Amino acid sequence: MEYKIMIVEDDKVIARALASHLSKWNYDTRCIEDFKNIIEEFEQYDPQLVLLDIMLPFFNGFHWCQEIRKVSEVPIIFLSSANDNMNIVMAMNMGGDEFIEKPFDLHVVTAKVQAILRRSYSFQGTLNVMEYHGAVLNLNDATLVNGEQKLELTKNEFRILQMLLENAGKIVSRDSIITRLWESDEFIDDNTLTVNIARLRKKLEQIGLEQMIRTKKGIGYMVEQ
Repeated sequence: MEYKIMIVEDDKVIARALASHLSKWNYDTRCIEDFKNIIEEFEQYDPQLVLLDIMLPFFNGFHWCQEIRKVSEVPIIFLSSANDNMNIVMAMNMGGDEFIEKPFDLHVVTAKVQAILRRSYSFQGTLNVMEYHGAVLNLNDATLVNGEQKLELTKNEFRILQMLLENAGKIVSRDSIITRLWESDEFIDDNTLTVNIARLRKKLEQIGLEQMIRTKKGIGYMVEQ
């Protein structure tokens, strides 16, 4: 699943920098250039998140946030150098989900974008999926999709990957994974785990995710956030 992010920013240098950086994280981005018809572009593009400046031509970001809220509950992150308490409170009251002060670090923006997307979509009711840099693990049918490619996972491969994603950014010990796999009716020992990890990695490599699982020698495995 490739998330779409709409960037509503009057400063073209900032807008291009945001779009370029987010695209490196496999997000589809669109920078608004027609500030008179933002709602029309929003409905046509149908993004999963909006980055919205306060100071814009014609109408400010508060106005457009209200207009978006009439048609969608999509997450909205305000970007602004007008970082006094009144503007921050106004942004939240108008329906914003986050406020990022300018000048900002692009990595901080990316981290906040990822957090809000996870919160908004990854664990929502019937969606029941986990996301990793654009790749989506479906908890209902044990499949992993990356772009146009789809993997069918075995029961053990699925459980391993689910556990690693649940603990993204943390090392998961081999013993912990073996204990998780013991929940099935299949006997799992240390060598069996090694074989399962090797098979899973081979499958991930087929869809361009060869670096997804990292080995921490003598400890276990992890996927990085």
